[in-house]
Amino acid sequence: MSHWIIAPIILPAFLAPFIVLAARHHIGIQRVFSVAGVAALIAIAAGLAWQVSDGSVIYYRLSDWAAPFGIVVVGDRLSTLMVLLTSVLALFVLLYAIGSGWDDRGRHFHALFQFQLMGILGAFLTGDLFNLFVFFEVLLIASYGLMIHAGGNARLRAGVQYVLFNLIGSTLFLFALGSIYAETGTLNMADLAERVAMIGPDETVGIRVAAVLLILVFAIKAALVPLHFWLPSSYAEAPAPVAALFAIMTKVGAYAIIRVYTLIFPPDLEVTAGLHDLWLQPAALISLAIGMIGVLAAGKLDRLVAYSVVGSMGMVMIAISLFSPEGIAAALYYIVHSTLAAAALFLVSDLVRTGRGNVDLTAQPPMSGTALTAGLFFAGAIAMAGLPPLSGFLGKLLILEASFDTSAMLWIWVVVLSSSLISVVGFARAGSVLFWKAHGIEALEEAEAATQRPSKLSYAAVGGLLALLFAHTVFAGHVHRYTTSMAAELFAPDAYKSIVLDTPGKLSKPKESH
Repeated sequence: MSHWIIAPIILPAFLAPFIVLAARHHIGIQRVFSVAGVAALIAIAAGLAWQVSDGSVIYYRLSDWAAPFGIVVVGDRLSTLMVLLTSVLALFVLLYAIGSGWDDRGRHFHALFQFQLMGILGAFLTGDLFNLFVFFEVLLIASYGLMIHAGGNARLRAGVQYVLFNLIGSTLFLFALGSIYAETGTLNMADLAERVAMIGPDETVGIRVAAVLLILVFAIKAALVPLHFWLPSSYAEAPAPVAALFAIMTKVGAYAIIRVYTLIFPPDLEVTAGLHDLWLQPAALISLAIGMIGVLAAGKLDRLVAYSVVGSMGMVMIAISLFSPEGIAAALYYIVHSTLAAAALFLVSDLVRTGRGNVDLTAQPPMSGTALTAGLFFAGAIAMAGLPPLSGFLGKLLILEASFDTSAMLWIWVVVLSSSLISVVGFARAGSVLFWKAHGIEALEEAEAATQRPSKLSYAAVGGLLALLFAHTVFAGHVHRYTTSMAAELFAPDAYKSIVLDTPGKLSKPKESH
C-alpha cells in the first residue's frame, strides 16, 4: 500500500483551510503557499506517474479497510497521467492569476483554487463510484465560488446556470448510484466489474438503467450535445484563469466515461450491449460540428474559445465512442493537447481584454502589447484548429486512423475534416479583426480603451502552456506509445481488479495474460 497516492488529495485539502485561517488578509503569503503547494503537487504527480509507468497499479486503503468495504484510492497510468496534467496546468494558471492580479480582485481565490484541485484530483484517483460523486460535488462547489470571483451580474447569472445544470447531473448521479447498489450491493469499481459480469440476461433492466443514467451524468460534465448549454456562457463569463483551469473539468467527464465503460461496463459485456454506440457517437459528431460553428459565429473572443472547448470535447468523445484500444489511445493524446490549447487561448483572451478593454470581435484601435499577444494567439489558434505542425494536427490524424476500419468511418472523416476547415476560418476571422484590421484604424481619443500592458508573468504563463504544446508535438511518438500501453491496460483490467480486491499491502505489477 502506497501512502503517496493519497497526497494529491490531502495536500490541497489541508492547504486551503490553512490559507483561509492563517493568511486571509495577506495576499503575498497566500500566493507563496499556493504556488508552493502546486509545485509540490507536480513533484508528487510526476513521482506517481513514474512509479506506474511500467504498468504497476498502486493503491491506498483509508483506515486500512479492505476493498470493497472501505474507501480506496487507486493510481494507474490513466489516473496518474490526468493528475500530472492537472497539476502542471494549475501551476501556469496560478502564475497567470498572480501576474494579472486576478487573485486579488475578490476574496479567497487561493483557498477555492486549492479546493478545486482537491475535487479534480480526487475524481481522478478514487476507486469508488460514490466517492466519485463526492469529489464531483467538491469541485462543483469550489468552481462556483471561483466562477463568481470578483462579482458582476453577468458572472452571477452564468454561475447560477452552471450550478443548475450540474445539480441536475448530481441528482441523476444519485439515482444511478442507488440503482447500481440495489442491483449489486457495492459501489467499489473493481468489485462492480466482477458483480456486473455475473448478472444474467434476464436481470439486466436495473443495471442498464443505471448505465444509461451514468453516461448522461458524464455527458453533462463533458458538455456533450444536447447537454452542453451550460458551458459557453459559464466559461466565457468566468475570470480568465478560472476558465483556463476549467479546461480540465470537461476532461473529468471524459475520464469517467473511459474508466467506467472499460472497467465496469466494457463493450463486450452482454448486459449493456449496444449502449456505447446508441447515441454517444452521434452526439459526439454533433458536438464537434456545433462547437466549430459556434467558433465561426462568435461575436466575442471568450465565447469563441468556449465554443472551441465544446468542439474539442466532441473530438475527444468521437475517439472514445469507438471503444477500441486505438480510439482510447488517440483520445488520451488529444485530451492532453486540447486541455493545454484551450487554457492558453482563455488566457490570451484575457491578454486581449487587458490590452484593449474588451474582447469584442470588432475592428478597434491597436491594443497594448499587440505583437506579442498576436503571436501567442496565432500559436494557440493553430493548435486548437488542428493545423500542422502542432499536436492538434497529430491528434486528429490519430483519431481518423483509429476510425478507419469502423462502420462510421465516412461520417467521422467528413465531420472532422469539414469542422476543421470551419474552425480555421473562424480563428482566422477573429485574428484578422483583432490584430490586422486594428492597424488600419486611427487611435481616436474617444475610442481608446484601457491600454494597460499585460505583465511579464502573464506572458510567461501563456508561453509556458504553448511550450508544453510544442513539447507534446516533439515527443508525440513517445506519448502515443505510452497512451497505447495505457489503452491496452484499460481493456485488460484483470490486474486492476485483482490488486484492488485481493493483493496485500504492497505494490504489484499486472499479471501477464496467457
